[in-house]
Amino acid sequence: MTLPDFTLEATAQACGATRIAGVDEVGRGPLAGPVVAAAVVLDPARLPEGLNDSKKLTAKRREAICAAIWDMAEVGVGQASVDEIDRINILRASHLAMERAVAALPAPPDHLLIDGNMIPAGLTIPAEAVIKGDGRSVSIAAASIVAKIWRDRVMWDLAQQFPGYGWESNAGYPSKSHKEALRNLGVTPHHRRSFKPVHNILYQAKSVSD
Repeated sequence: MTLPDFTLEATAQACGATRIAGVDEVGRGPLAGPVVAAAVVLDPARLPEGLNDSKKLTAKRREAICAAIWDMAEVGVGQASVDEIDRINILRASHLAMERAVAALPAPPDHLLIDGNMIPAGLTIPAEAVIKGDGRSVSIAAASIVAKIWRDRVMWDLAQQFPGYGWESNAGYPSKSHKEALRNLGVTPHHRRSFKPVHNILYQAKSVSD
């Protein structure tokens, strides 16, 4: 298995960058909850062991590595709310969360490695988009882990307030049980009304009431 490494960061350093942040987001696909992004500036002399795409790690391993990242690196987290997702669309909201994560770092970076194929328009720092970056760059992998853990905890908290949707396990993604709960329990304030399964239920409910 090929693991992410420091090659992209080293290339940026060779071009004069000294503070390189990896940026990634989590939560584009769920029907509920915010989209969360993280920005991480790693210390090349103190890289947490086991950095990898968050999706390729067990929950226990993610938690352990996440704790090491917070201890050994500089971290910023940003999110965009359900209202923002519905108002400006999920892509722009994801970019807004990334911009907020970068702004939340303790000090500004001078180069960004952004997971994906687009650079958020609101970023003024030199940046490069890295397709499948969480599997290529250790900084982006670290950001993917932090964002994943952060969002999972947000959804666990929301699950305590709105039981029955399974958010503590499905994190708001459209699992079969989540969609069934939507039909049986209805739409909560934390559901994304612009997403088709939620929109359809609201439309059907309105049609019945009319």
